[in-house]
Amino acid sequence: MNRIREGWAEIAHPFHPRRLRRCSLAPQDVDVIVFWSKNPLPLVQHLGELDQRGYRCYFQFTLNDYPLALEPGVPGLAARLDTFRNLADRLGPGQVLWRYDPIIVSSATPPGYHLERVDQIASVLAGYTQRLTLSFLDFYGMTAARLSRLSQGTGIAFTDITGPAHRTELLALARGMKDTAERHGLAVFTCAEAVDLAEAGIHPGACIDGTFIRETFGIEVVGRKDRGQRPLCLCTESIDVGAYRTCRHQCPYCYATPASASTQRSHDPSSAILTA
Repeated sequence: MNRIREGWAEIAHPFHPRRLRRCSLAPQDVDVIVFWSKNPLPLVQHLGELDQRGYRCYFQFTLNDYPLALEPGVPGLAARLDTFRNLADRLGPGQVLWRYDPIIVSSATPPGYHLERVDQIASVLAGYTQRLTLSFLDFYGMTAARLSRLSQGTGIAFTDITGPAHRTELLALARGMKDTAERHGLAVFTCAEAVDLAEAGIHPGACIDGTFIRETFGIEVVGRKDRGQRPLCLCTESIDVGAYRTCRHQCPYCYATPASASTQRSHDPSSAILTA
């Protein structure tokens, strides 16, 4: 909010932190702000000010229900559901999008676990959102190493359900999620997924979606596909003011979480780059 009030921010390159660029946050220069979060509660108190200053926004709200071993720092499910509904009451159900992301298949969270959780959560969020975005866990090097250590300590075994050997199981899970979502009035998309789920009736979507923004806010977003994102990402060009190694949720599956707390970056609310 300090950067909003100043009207600009500096952005550090994620892999070259000394490489900075200045970004205008003046309302006339911003089409829309897209917030990603598992816990946007701290921002709720500022929604009125954002609106008064002339900003449009919507939320990509990541909402899973995982065991503590997988999400040790995330608030309880009931609290997050309350936050979700509060946001939807303030902004409208079209501006709070549900992400069930990533889908982690393991001995503690088998496919049936996800089908039950999606049904339970969707029943609570019915009428509070209109879209569900799915993606599956990517076993990046650091992520795989961290999950391997978790397996040794907990006995939880992880499965890459997107692998060819699990195709039948994957399609059954995808079909079940789609049926559940549609029963609760939700359109379903995937996010930057290599796996093809068209056979299950699920197609790729974009999180920063020019068509969605036009339909929701009545504005034209001029931009091509964001070349700075992964090849399978369909998002329109945007500027990311977030920073790696700053989240305190410490989910072991996260590619942006440091290997140890000692490498965590401190938040500095007076800093133009948000971190000390």
